[in-house]
This record gives sequence, structure tokens and C-alpha cells, in this order.
Amino acid sequence: MAEIGKDIERPLGQTLRSRRPASRGISGGAVAAALAVLAVIGVSGAIAFREKPFRKPEEVAVSTPKVVAAPATPAPAPAPAPAPVAAAAPPAGTPMKSGGPQIIHVQTEEGDGPPKAAIVIRDPSTLGQNLKVAHIPDKALIEASDTGPLPIRSADGRRPFDVYARPWSGARGARVAIVIGGLAVSQTGTQAAIQKLPAEVTLAFAPQGNSIGRWMQAARQGGHEIVMQVPLEPFDYPNVNPGRNTLTVAASPDENLKNLHWALSRTTNYTGVMNYMGARFSADPNAMAPFMAELGKRGLAYIDDGSSARTLAPDLALKDGVPFVAGDTAIDSVQDRGEILKKLDSLEATARAKGSAVGIGSAFDLTVDTVTSWIAEAKKRGIEIVPISAVAIDPQKG
Repeated sequence: MAEIGKDIERPLGQTLRSRRPASRGISGGAVAAALAVLAVIGVSGAIAFREKPFRKPEEVAVSTPKVVAAPATPAPAPAPAPAPVAAAAPPAGTPMKSGGPQIIHVQTEEGDGPPKAAIVIRDPSTLGQNLKVAHIPDKALIEASDTGPLPIRSADGRRPFDVYARPWSGARGARVAIVIGGLAVSQTGTQAAIQKLPAEVTLAFAPQGNSIGRWMQAARQGGHEIVMQVPLEPFDYPNVNPGRNTLTVAASPDENLKNLHWALSRTTNYTGVMNYMGARFSADPNAMAPFMAELGKRGLAYIDDGSSARTLAPDLALKDGVPFVAGDTAIDSVQDRGEILKKLDSLEATARAKGSAVGIGSAFDLTVDTVTSWIAEAKKRGIEIVPISAVAIDPQKG
């Protein structure tokens, strides 16, 4: 009743409000929400006070340090494969090298130009044909003729003397070159000489022989350097006759060149020619001069067997740019093992005194056997057996 009385005493127009229970305190959810709002405001303020962050978009990531990439090191280019010989011409004035892929020398006597591909350090004295293909003629060094292939300088200047030379060590110790001639005359003797003689021995073929092309291939496959013998007129000609197509002092230059070409065309892959007899011919300037000039034109060496003191070969060879070698000793003029050994020992003494020596012999069985056994012992004493081209005086190389 008391409550009813109070309602009657209220002024008219005021409504009765329901009573709400008193609050017991601030809830945990309200506190969390307030803290979240404050955190957002704080972060916004921190961003606002930074140094113009939006002018450098790459620096917007505040919490992550900027990573600066190191300059990329370019990967090394793969080494180019060696180019074929014909792929690029050498610089003007660069000497042409012999045979096979182009070889770039470094600090050699020939003063080569800048490298074109790989650099190969090689002693100039070791120039020579790869022995694995030594029996295959280089077509660039062949001139066709009615009698057969003639040796010739290639269009790029390479000579048969360089291309067909057997490689050697290039060392400057005592060197002995031995030439064994008369191959292809006797088939069994030729086969024995090629098989028994050490590869360093030079073999000389007689143009009157048979199957010279086949024997040339066998000799070159065996590692031998070869030369071609040419019959020249001796003083007592024709009582002593060197054989078919002998070059004589009475013949015209054209006739002699025709006979020379016949001998040269009997086979290929040789470095030079060696006289067979010829004391009279080699002492006659009118006969010898055209002969030597032809050898110079064709890039061949001349090996004088040393049998004549009157030969004009050394002076003419120098004049015509022909590589020249003179024999020191005929090792088998007496067919006796003891005498041959004495001659070979004298070669060794000459080589030790002068640096090199040249011995000339023939393909007799006794000579072949004696030379073979002597070389085995000489090598143990430090003597190097070299091809005939290794001891030639070459006017073109100074």
C-alpha cells in the first residue's frame, strides 16, 4: 500500500521506470577491447612519425632489414672447342705451321701472333707429322704429273720437309742421324730394314725399286722418316752407272728435270732427296744449279752423302733456300761388323764434340743388324738418335 501511495503522489505525466540492478564493475571484455583500440592508435602514431615511409616503398616493411643483393658474378663462358684449320685465317705475317690442326706457339723462336683458340706450348724442333697418319699423303702437297704425284709446296706455304718430318725431342745433347739407303731394291731386305731398324733411323728409297708406295706406307707406319734417292752422274760414267734415268752434265736442264721428276714421283711422304753417286754432277754448276733450284721450289731438303769434297751443294742450297745436310761417315763401306761398329763409334765421338753427326749406310743385312744393336747401347750412353731433318741447316729458319 505504501508503494501505491507514492505513485499517487507523483506529478502527472511522469511514468514509472523499472529499476535496474546496480553495476558490479567493468567486465573483462570491455578491458580487452579498450586495449586493442589503444594498440591500434599507438601503431598508427608510430607509423605517422617515421621518416616519410611511403616515398620509399621498398622500406615499408619496418620489421625486416633491407637485403642488398651482391653483384652477380658472371658464370665463366665454356671454353670454345678448337677450331678446324680452315675455320679462321691467321693474322697477316703469321708463319704457317705444318700439318694437322693449327698450333699456337707461346714465346717460341718463330714469334707467333695472338692465339685463336687453345694455347699449346711446343718446341719448334718437334714439328712433324702425327705418326698415326704419317703414311697418308697430304693432298695439298701433291702436284699431279704424267709420271705420278710430285711433291710441292702447299698454297699456304707448307713444305714436305716440314710436314713429313718425324718429331724428335728438341734437346741439344749429342745427336746422331743415320740414313740407310737402297730400300725397295730387295723386297726381303726392305722388309727386314723396316721391321728391325729403330724408328728414329731415316730410310732412303731407290727409285728403281719395286712396290715403293707400299714400302713407303710400311716405313711411315713404323715411324721412320724417309727420303728419295736420285741417281746423279759419277766421274767414270757410264762405266759406273747409277741406274735408270740418271741426271748427267751433258743433258739439258729440261732433260734433267724430267728425270728428276720421274724419281720424285715414285712415291710420296718424304722430306727430301739424297744423291746416289754424282761426284761429277754435283761439281758442275750448270747441271747442279737447276737441280737445286727445283728442290727449293718444291720445299724439299737435300742430303749429300758426303762422298765428294767438290760438291757445290752447300752454297747452292743456301742460295735456293733448300734445307741441307752433309754426311760425316759412310758406316758400311767395309762389310764387317767390327768395322761398322768403329764407324758408328766415331759418329758418337763427333756428335759429342760438335752436337750432331750423320752416318750413311745401305740396307745390307749386316748393316741393319749392327746398327740396330749399336743404337740400343748408344741410347743408354745418352746419345739421341734423330731423323735426318732434325740436323738439317734450313736457310728459311735462319
